[in-house]
Amino acid sequence: MMVRSQVTSKDKVLITGASGGVGSAAIQLAKACGAYVIAVTSPSKNQQLLDLGVDQVITRDANLSEVLGENSVDVVIDLVAGKQCPQLLEALKPKGRYAVSGAIGGALMELDVRTLYLKDLSFFGCTVLEPEVFKSLVNWIEQDKIKPIVAATFPLEEINKAQDTFLKKAHVG
Repeated sequence: MMVRSQVTSKDKVLITGASGGVGSAAIQLAKACGAYVIAVTSPSKNQQLLDLGVDQVITRDANLSEVLGENSVDVVIDLVAGKQCPQLLEALKPKGRYAVSGAIGGALMELDVRTLYLKDLSFFGCTVLEPEVFKSLVNWIEQDKIKPIVAATFPLEEINKAQDTFLKKAHVG
């Protein structure tokens, strides 16, 4: 998602679903690129994301237009989709980039096509890794720029307990 949306150190990046596994990886990757990172999550996970390096945390029920204002971010990494999408697009600056790889908030989004063409936005659906991604990822891990976040470990015989814990969504990563 970082490669497709061309995240750089000059970018302000907004990440939805930031406390999940992909979201926490996106935070670390955007920070490794030198970007300013804004994370959207539940209030109970704010401090964990600040500890991970985000520059700003916004609660998932916040009105992004009020908190951020229009034309305030360069890139949106959206792992949630759903009803908040119009606010995400309003937050994008002209020539902004919207990368999506998840729809836990709903598969359908409302789009005022004028926002797309008047702001000259670029949209990226992200499921396939570019060839250079894996090598860069390994390099960043070796340099300790990113680290996998493991919330808990369970022996195989406790797989039901692991699944119950996972479904509670009280963890980051």
